[in-house]
Amino acid sequence: MRRLLAAALCLAATATGCGASVETASKGAESSSVTLTNCGRKVTFDKVPERVVTNDVGITELMFALGLEDRMAGFAMPDDKGDLGGVPWKDGYDKVKWLSKDQLTKENVLDVRGDLVFAGWNYGFREDAGFTPDALKKLGIPSYILTESCRNGRTKTSRGIMPPLQALYTDLTNLGKLFGVEKRAATLISGFKKEVAAVHAEAPAQKPTVFLYDSGQDQPFTSGRYAAPDQIISEAGGVNVMHDVPDSWTTVGWESVVERNPDVIVICDYGDVSAEQKKKFLLSYAPLRNVSAVKHKRIFTLDYVDLVESPRNPSAIARLGAYLRTVG
Repeated sequence: MRRLLAAALCLAATATGCGASVETASKGAESSSVTLTNCGRKVTFDKVPERVVTNDVGITELMFALGLEDRMAGFAMPDDKGDLGGVPWKDGYDKVKWLSKDQLTKENVLDVRGDLVFAGWNYGFREDAGFTPDALKKLGIPSYILTESCRNGRTKTSRGIMPPLQALYTDLTNLGKLFGVEKRAATLISGFKKEVAAVHAEAPAQKPTVFLYDSGQDQPFTSGRYAAPDQIISEAGGVNVMHDVPDSWTTVGWESVVERNPDVIVICDYGDVSAEQKKKFLLSYAPLRNVSAVKHKRIFTLDYVDLVESPRNPSAIARLGAYLRTVG
């Protein structure tokens, strides 16, 4: 299965690895400033970063997919985010320093003389620990915020300002401009769009309804319309039953899941609770016994990195699409 996954990812990333000859960023590139729009704000970078620190697997693999390993000082992520050895960016993981298997900290960044932090709200940036773009700015360290995680102002913590795949393409375009690899970014985006379109074209006429289950027993943590699973589900040929929730990753009530009666449940596989344990809980949880997905045992698993903004999203769409076409 892992070999098949690696092969699928290799096809999805022909412009990013697997022996391809690609554009690279030169450390001697021009030092003129670059202005980008990030989370609705104009941000100017005075120079091309050379010691980038990233948080979490999806963000880190965006850098790897663009061939920017030489621009990185390190990354932080827990070691429960799935297979990192069989992906097209294995060389990046071998080359770049793993700074922490916990949350990224200012100390991590300062220790490696980081000159840019690429993270996101709830993907590293957090108010409670004082690890925010504003706090880093006071230390003279600029930040780039993952677009999937942009706060939208509906509440203090709600996130998401555009459709998830648009967020992915926005970040690839911005990073391509910042690091002088626009051609590589454009090639990636073009390939991803073609892969997604091919899956969408094969989608069943009757779209199965889908609930994304991340974690939680008292209340499930799931995806609203601004997190990557929403478009992964829709482009694969399904309908996210929580599409009406104007947030990215968020908590809902079990009663809303029962009421919407999904045909399929997709499990996000990561953390201390295994996908099999999550599946056993769903199948044994009494309030869900009459939900279609539970009655018919239509439960499909994707890895965490498939379901957060990352260059693995198109491959996840293809795999989920193949599964949804079997749902009758």
